[in-house]
Amino acid sequence: MSTTKWIIDPTHSEVAFKVKHLVISTVTGYFRKFEGTAESTSDDFSGATVAFNLAVDSIDTNQSDRDQHLKSADFFDTANFPSISFVGKLANQGGEYQLVGNLTLKGITKEVALEVTYGGTVADPYGQTKAGFEIEGKINRKDFGLTWSAITEAGSVVVSDQVRLQFSVQLVKQ
Repeated sequence: MSTTKWIIDPTHSEVAFKVKHLVISTVTGYFRKFEGTAESTSDDFSGATVAFNLAVDSIDTNQSDRDQHLKSADFFDTANFPSISFVGKLANQGGEYQLVGNLTLKGITKEVALEVTYGGTVADPYGQTKAGFEIEGKINRKDFGLTWSAITEAGSVVVSDQVRLQFSVQLVKQ
């Protein structure tokens, strides 16, 4: 069986995260620079191997002071840990997809499981074959050494430990 290689189309993909702030609202951030591949031996991507890497310095929460704080040693420490990586496999059980693999963030590697919705595969107007996926999951930031915390005068946490991951990914067949 032959293997098909796919790469992420960064102009039609996004990597986002959401975290509760002060327990009352949600802050959304994006990583603007990333790359990734998938290798599959089946048309439905069952068993595909996935590799992904993003540049932490490309973080964008639409607020430059917060972005600088997130890049500091309090959070991502981009000077020492410039990238986040993931390597895993895509499982398909009756049309229900799950991406399971090792996430490495701030030098700490943990297994994570992400829910995947496969949007399908089509040919674009330029003759390229594209496949689309929506990927969601949750991690505990403290599991990856992102332990900065503060408490308000009323006793509320400033930043939640739980971080929601939301990726919209379009792959291009090579």
